[in-house]
Amino acid sequence: MPVSELDRIQLIDVPKARTALTFFRVMAVIVGIGLLLLVLELILHYGFHNEALAWWPQPHGLLFILYVAATANLGFKMRWDIPRMVGVILAGVVPFLSFYVEHRVSGTVKRELDGIEARKLNA
Repeated sequence: MPVSELDRIQLIDVPKARTALTFFRVMAVIVGIGLLLLVLELILHYGFHNEALAWWPQPHGLLFILYVAATANLGFKMRWDIPRMVGVILAGVVPFLSFYVEHRVSGTVKRELDGIEARKLNA
């Protein structure tokens, strides 16, 4: 049964969602930087046969898993649908896009949480 927007908003626990947003923001920046390092590793490895960053792909994979968990955590706390969560997760695999999506998601979630808090104070 589809949940109305009002029901979805009433189900959001604002303090927990803010904590999830902070974790998401940190992981998005870390994974964004890590992805740039991964691109550098690939350029060094295939372009110059330099193995200076050969150790990086595995830690990056672990960090990406944490990013997926952070996105899912935020998505479930904010009552997002699965396609939205998948879209945010996929943004983490495109260099520089993760920074843009983090900025957009953070702004949207902050505005939504502020609106929920304002409604609860006025109720």
